[in-house]
Amino acid sequence: MEKDIDIDGMTIHYEESGPEGGIPVLLMHGWGCDHTTVRSIASILSPSMRVINVDLPGHGKSSEPPGVWGVEDFTSLMEKMVVILDMKRPVLIGHSFGGRIAILMSSRKDVGKVVLVDAAGIKPRRSFKYYWKVYTFKAGKNILLSLFGKEKGGKMVEKWRSKKGSADYRNSSPIMRAVMSRCVNEDLKHVMPDIKSSTLLVWGENDTATPLSDAKTMEKLIPDAGLVAFPGCGHYSFLDNPFGFKAVLKEFLKTELR
Repeated sequence: MEKDIDIDGMTIHYEESGPEGGIPVLLMHGWGCDHTTVRSIASILSPSMRVINVDLPGHGKSSEPPGVWGVEDFTSLMEKMVVILDMKRPVLIGHSFGGRIAILMSSRKDVGKVVLVDAAGIKPRRSFKYYWKVYTFKAGKNILLSLFGKEKGGKMVEKWRSKKGSADYRNSSPIMRAVMSRCVNEDLKHVMPDIKSSTLLVWGENDTATPLSDAKTMEKLIPDAGLVAFPGCGHYSFLDNPFGFKAVLKEFLKTELR
C-alpha cells in the first residue's frame, strides 16, 4: 500500500507491505532511484515481514530537502520515521546511497540485522584524471563568469556542467546536485566499527560505482560482517542475479522470516 507521512514539514512517500505484526524492515534505495527500484527485495520479505520501502527525500514522490543535506540529515529523518511508524529494532536494507544511511543509523541505534547491497559509504579514491577534470572545470568556470557575467556566464557553466557531469548529476535538480556532491565526499569508515548488528554485504564483482574493494574494507571494519560477491554482476547485483540474491537474503534472515 502506498502512503505518505509528514516529517518536519516534508512529505515522505513510502510503500508498506507485509503483515502489520511482522518484524519491521526499512528498505532504502540508491541515488537517482525510488522505492520501485528495490520493490523486488520487498517482495522477497513481505510474506512474513513488515516492509517499509521508502522514497528518500528528493526522490520519487518525497519532498526535496530544504537545504544542502548531508548523510547525517538523511539518517536523522529516517530515524524519526522509524519512531513514528513504531518500528522496533528494524532490519535495515540499503542499496548504494541507501547503504550510507543504513551504515550511520546502525552505528548508533539499536537495530536488527543490516543488509548492505553495493553500498556507498567509503569516499572514492580519486585519480589524477579526476582532479585534472575538477580543477580545469573550476578554472573555466571562473573565466566564463569573469568574461560574460553572472547571468550569461552562469548559463554557459551549467551547459558545460551538464555535458561533463555524471548521469545522476545531470538528472538532478540544483539542490540535489549540491546534496549529491556533499554526500559523495563523506567517508563513513570511522563509524563502521561501531555497528554491532550482524551485517550482510552483497556485491557485484563488476561494480564500478562502489567497487568490490569497498565491500572488502567494510567487511574488515564491521565486527560481525560477511561478504557475498556475485561474478558478472554490477552495481545492481540484486537485479543482475535475482535468484542468487533471494537465496542469500533468505538464508541471512531465516530467523526473521519464520
